[in-house]
Order: sequence, then structure tokens, then C-alpha cells
Amino acid sequence: MISRRVLGAGLLAAPALRAQPVAPWPDRPLRFIVSAQVGGVSDIFVRILEPWFREQLGQGLYVDPRPGAGGMIAAEAAIRAADNHSFTINHIASHGIGPSLYRNRGGFNPLRDLPGVARFAAMPNVLIVQAATPARNLAELVALARANPRRATFSSAGAGTSSHLSGVLLGQRLGLELTHVPYRGTAPSMAAVLNGEVLFNIDNAPVSRPHVEAGGLRALGVSTATRAATMPDLPTLQEQGVADFDVSSWYGVAAPAATPPAVVVRMAEVLLAGVAQPAIIARFNQMGAEPWPMATAAYNAFMRAEVARWAPVVAASGATVD
Repeated sequence: MISRRVLGAGLLAAPALRAQPVAPWPDRPLRFIVSAQVGGVSDIFVRILEPWFREQLGQGLYVDPRPGAGGMIAAEAAIRAADNHSFTINHIASHGIGPSLYRNRGGFNPLRDLPGVARFAAMPNVLIVQAATPARNLAELVALARANPRRATFSSAGAGTSSHLSGVLLGQRLGLELTHVPYRGTAPSMAAVLNGEVLFNIDNAPVSRPHVEAGGLRALGVSTATRAATMPDLPTLQEQGVADFDVSSWYGVAAPAATPPAVVVRMAEVLLAGVAQPAIIARFNQMGAEPWPMATAAYNAFMRAEVARWAPVVAASGATVD
């Protein structure tokens, strides 16, 4: 599913971004305000991209972690930055689900105040359980949850994240009463499954994959409609009987609306060229992600469509955050 999208309009639009280099920008390292803890997905992406940016721009990147609230804390911090050197890794939580979930956002609108620079990657979410859990497939997990309602809990990286709404959507599709337990970031959310604090989690592949390979966690299924190219042997949740379940976590770079257009053009140019590099693609694949590039205008249109797509899911879930 994701691999087919790589051939979409974003790649075709990339050449339009070519522009004269912005001078004297950048004149210091670029600050990336991210919603992940160290070791979280956004943090990993920045560290993979840093050598490329340093080579192309003569300046490196550094991470400023602001986890929690489905990316809204990081988004607000990025919006308030006014130095033309601050950016954020935005994603489905901050710019797809969050606008419908958060009723009080301090007066800011992510799509308006923190527009996209370019999209660069996507990955499926993976349903994982502690390896000691007897469930070896989705049907056995559902049976376990129905037989032990107090254990029917799932963790997420925070309210409004794709891990949160994936769990809500799974419960809706299965008619299963589930209790959501939010954490401040992907890493602690995953640790909650490892430690047996919650029954399961549906979150990005990069954080769970090492634990699955080490034997601490068991992967039961992927969230996308078709199997992931990076995990072809793992069945989808749809294959296991969950109708109309298709969730893909996407990632891009966003900048404060006041950022000069020339800076946005240069950032998009470097980013899209970077995710076409074989070495970066290989690193993405190792973490369970695939390039999914899309240029600036198309990316912002895509995010508006995502908000429209997730709004009824949020409404049906009854989930709101003040």
C-alpha cells in the first residue's frame, strides 16, 4: 500500500521546487521540535536525515523534544518560533487527527499556523502484545479481552495520536469495550506493553520492531489494508476479520507560517532529494518505514483531506481533549 504511493503525485511535483539557494540561510544549526521522546519515531527520522542536511546546507540538525498531547505541545512550540531555523516533524496525529480531537488549542490551527514543507515517509502501525501473552493472533487477543474485561487495555503515545485512534477504531470495528491508557510518547507507551501494564498497543513499527526481534514483544498484525513491504509475512488486521481498517502513519516537515517562502522551498528541495537517496531509503526500511514524498502544495492539500477523513472517526469515538 505505502510502496505504491511512492509513485504518486508528490514525486512528480518535486522538480517544481528547484530554486536558487537561499543565502545567507541557514547560518546556524536547524532546530527540530519533535513530539517524540528520545528513541521515538520523529527523533529517529531526524537523526537519519541529519547527515544529509549537514552535507547539503552546511548546518546540522538538532532535536528539541516536546512530547505529549498528540503532537500539539511540539506544534505550539514550533508555531511560536520566529527565527527561520525552527521546524517540526509533523504527522497524522498533529495535522490529521488533532484538529478534530483538541477543542482548545490555545487559539492556533495546525494547518493554518504550521503548514507543511513536504511529506517524506509513511509506515503501518503494528498491533503488538507482550511475548508472554497467550494470544498469537487477533482472534485470540479478542477472546482474551472479552474473557478478562479489566485487562482489555491499550496504550498510546498520547491522546490524539494514531496509536490512540487506531485502538479506538479497532474497538469500534470489533464491538469491543477497550480502555485507553495514554503515555507521553511512543517509547514509554511501548514499555507499558513490555512491562505488562497494558494488554496491547497499535503503534509505529520502528519502536516495536527491535523488541519483537529480541523476543520481548509479539506482532499480531499491521494496520494498513495490504501487507507492508517491510513486513510481508505479517497479516493485516483486515485479513484477520476487521472490516474497513486502514491506518497509515505519515510524516513530514512543517514550518511556522511566517517562515519566508524561499526557506520553505529550499527545505523542501533538500528533504525530497534526501529521501530519494539509497542510503536513506535503506535506513527507513530498517525501521519499518518507506519513503512517501510529496511536495509542499500537494502535502497541504493531503493534510486537509486527512482532517476531513478522521473527523467522523473522532466524533464517533466520543473522544475529545480540552
